[in-house]
Amino acid sequence: MSSTITRQIVRIDEELCNGCGLCVSPCAEGAIELIDGKARVVRDELCDGAGFCLGVCPTGALTIEVREAVPFDHAAAEPIIAEKQRTYIPQVCFRCGTDEDHAPLLPVRQQGRSEWVCTRCLPTLIHG
Repeated sequence: MSSTITRQIVRIDEELCNGCGLCVSPCAEGAIELIDGKARVVRDELCDGAGFCLGVCPTGALTIEVREAVPFDHAAAEPIIAEKQRTYIPQVCFRCGTDEDHAPLLPVRQQGRSEWVCTRCLPTLIHG
């Protein structure tokens, strides 16, 4: 068994999770799966702690915590990332429809919704 280190890792509040599954796709490493109708971090070593899953959660069930966990394992994540690339569906900006293959997208919460916004639309969203 691997030794643990103190690091950032995703935490999912089961009480807040509604089981929508929106957090599964942004987790390229496959650390999050739906089990019994709830999102769960199934293997700590697959969670890189980047938090791309956080912004899409409509209930705020996902957070980043600092705790003891096994280190992120790039080698274990590589085959999962490769498999996900085969079924990749690009996300799109909710304002202009540009997909992530043509512009960087960022997760954003607006009026209770979790959506993606491209970097071209972000200034307008912030400044009006």
